Amino acid sequence: MSGRARVRARGIARCPRTSEVGCPQACPEPISADLSDNEASSSSGVVEASRISEQCEDDISSGNADCTLMGRGRNIVCDVMDLGVCTREKLAHVRVCKTGSSGVPVKLVTNLFSLDLPQDWKLYQYHVTYMPDLESRSMRIALLYSHKELSNKAKAFDGAMLFLSQKLEEKVTELSSETRRGETVKMTVTLTAELPASSPVCIQVFSIIFKKIFKKLSMYQIGRNFYKPSEPVEIPQHKLSLWPGFAISVSYFESKLLFSANVNYKLLRSETVLEFMAGLCHRTGMSGFTQMCEKELIGLIVLTRYNNKTYRINDIDWSVKPTDSFQKRDGTQITYVDYYKQQYDITLSDLHQPMLVSLLKSKRNTEARLVHLLPELCFLTGLTSQVTSDFQLMKAVSEKTRLSPLGRQQHLARLADDIQRNKDARLELETWGLHFGCQMSLTGRVEPSEKILMQDHICQPVSAADWSKDIRTCKILSAQSLDKWLLICSNRAENVTENFLSCLRRVGSSMGFDVNYPKIIIVHESPAAFLGAIQKHVDPYVQLVMCILPSTQQSYYESIKKYLSSDCPVPSQCVLAQTLRRQGMMMSIATKIAMQLTCKLGGELWAVEIPLKSLMVVGIDVCKDAFNEGMVVVGFVANINLRITRWFSRCILQRTTTEVADCLKVFMIGALNKWYACNHGLPARVIVYRSGVGHGQLKTLIEYEVPQLLSSLAEASSNTSSKLSVIVVQRRCLPRFFMEVGHTLQNPPLGTVVDSGATRPEWYDFYLVSQTACQGTVNPTYYNVIYDDNGLKPDHMQRLTFKLCHLYYNWLGLISVPAPCQYAYKLAFLVAQSIHKEPSLELANTLFYL
Repeated sequence: MSGRARVRARGIARCPRTSEVGCPQACPEPISADLSDNEASSSSGVVEASRISEQCEDDISSGNADCTLMGRGRNIVCDVMDLGVCTREKLAHVRVCKTGSSGVPVKLVTNLFSLDLPQDWKLYQYHVTYMPDLESRSMRIALLYSHKELSNKAKAFDGAMLFLSQKLEEKVTELSSETRRGETVKMTVTLTAELPASSPVCIQVFSIIFKKIFKKLSMYQIGRNFYKPSEPVEIPQHKLSLWPGFAISVSYFESKLLFSANVNYKLLRSETVLEFMAGLCHRTGMSGFTQMCEKELIGLIVLTRYNNKTYRINDIDWSVKPTDSFQKRDGTQITYVDYYKQQYDITLSDLHQPMLVSLLKSKRNTEARLVHLLPELCFLTGLTSQVTSDFQLMKAVSEKTRLSPLGRQQHLARLADDIQRNKDARLELETWGLHFGCQMSLTGRVEPSEKILMQDHICQPVSAADWSKDIRTCKILSAQSLDKWLLICSNRAENVTENFLSCLRRVGSSMGFDVNYPKIIIVHESPAAFLGAIQKHVDPYVQLVMCILPSTQQSYYESIKKYLSSDCPVPSQCVLAQTLRRQGMMMSIATKIAMQLTCKLGGELWAVEIPLKSLMVVGIDVCKDAFNEGMVVVGFVANINLRITRWFSRCILQRTTTEVADCLKVFMIGALNKWYACNHGLPARVIVYRSGVGHGQLKTLIEYEVPQLLSSLAEASSNTSSKLSVIVVQRRCLPRFFMEVGHTLQNPPLGTVVDSGATRPEWYDFYLVSQTACQGTVNPTYYNVIYDDNGLKPDHMQRLTFKLCHLYYNWLGLISVPAPCQYAYKLAFLVAQSIHKEPSLELANTLFYL
């Protein structure tokens, strides 16, 4: 093993030294969090291709039963922890009604299906003890299920907790069984709770029922989703294969139990890891081949098709070969070659290939195991950043995966038909008293379109999705002239620089942004040359540095941004030379860059009408640092003027295992001080949009982040403090909405709000469609108001949120989230990917990260 893997696996040396094979018999997988009959799920999480598989993860908690659903040391699963949080009852103004009334009504079809239960249905929870105690979960299940008292009942058992849809005759039931060795085991089954169908524990049991149903439909669980390998969608020209499937969830929406399914694809590469390694060796040669292999492969997710399980590559063991032996659980020795032949009838073709090493962490304890995998039998999943830069490949993938609303509906209709026609699936539902109902429709509302306020013109865009043509001749609200700045480029980019500068000054003039001629510095094509030129020529009077980069090599961008964001704080702009060589697009490119330069100098592009006066809106987002494991970056952005066009930005790195921020008090006090300096008073209202929240963290946000914000508002003023609202923003949510138009389905119009039917009864929440989809189905954004002192009507809160989606200056159109959220994400992402340290406070008043 390499040194990196040894560090990651530190503490594992005390485990048994026998290597294990990535297969169920010789190396049983960690027991899944399912309440199934000793079934195991995939061994690791799944990395999906960006923008291809957007899914919600479904987890669970103990809920009303006051116990952990998965007993015996299991982690509480997160998603249903959120269901135990009730925020609406504390908000007096929406306790009775949380729906709005403004806008034009629109009929919508959803991807939600009703699940009908008898009115008095209950789930009975029992605790099972064994005397003597048994460590084997499979033995516990087998002994319990052998009794006639349970044989004909719908049941789910994890080895400690038993759930039944029918109540046993006695509160305490004594049972006895014999093992194969003739040992007598006594079992005591004690009733601990009677749970209503709305209980979070019941929600988990319903989810497990559907996992069993999907298995009966010949679908395989990979990660948390279900796929059908028997119906692959092939993209042969790029050696890719797509497995169609679904992300599913069961939950209560407004007093209705609903099943949701979202079409999902698992992306696999048709080449094996061994083929990938051979190609890499052919391109690079043997010199440095092992180091290159480790660099390219470690951290990737692979799938073994002989058992449809996924594994993360933690290392490559070059010393172990297929002809080597390993010790099975029964103590016998067998070679990898013989094992795969006997177990799966697979004949290995390369007897000299190394072994991939995967580190598996058990769900029952912290002890981890090393698993050896054959490169020849492992298929790469997902797409690397290098592959995603291939335009033709991504276009081919999107053509297959971005389904139209009608195409998505056809997949859903087929799924519903499969569930209702499959005899075993129907029997499973009926045994539990469930009935799979019809697809749900509901009524949404469409908010009116917004007017864009420019310096000398009020623009009513023809298309709210893109108003670039409408404001091309309009002057922006305010801009600082660019007088002294540097332009650094290589010799090869010198020929495109003059044409670009001419276009930039021309579009800047029409926008009201004066751009003087820069000092041009020609350097060699190396990151060190660019950085050296910056260090030599930047002085306190330089307003901005622009670098024309010769390639996409990350070291150029990272070294420049790190130095100019922290060490020598000056706004910077990086542009690829190949971008400036695009024929016929120079004016469009120059316009985009001119807008970014304006923002980086503290300018304002446009505004929308905000009726609320003295309003501060805040965006918070979190990104994991790409370089420092266990470190997260918290981005905080707040407006500092009444028109909501100027922004204060802060960012910090904190060491934590969650996405919960512990620096909000410092950030908020800094933003309030800046607001006071600009407006000679404090804001009357503060509305915080919190994005980047992980599953199951709602309670932590309410108990930890909200008090930080309240404390900072209270300390800022000895008189009446600003009123606070906190809204959790989720970009990815499972529900989808389609609009019926004649005999087909279309995406809902921009501004569509859904605040009933698909929302939670215990939360003040709503969905908003604030973006368009040129191809495929539009994703709504989910908003959950977890704290609200402002007492705004639902109509006003929804309309304000929609207005804020117009104020992102890096896109001439609407975006999917409020502008401060996207600014916070851009800031956190830049620091997490490239800078890895806190930017200088001297840049806090500009959008230097666009």
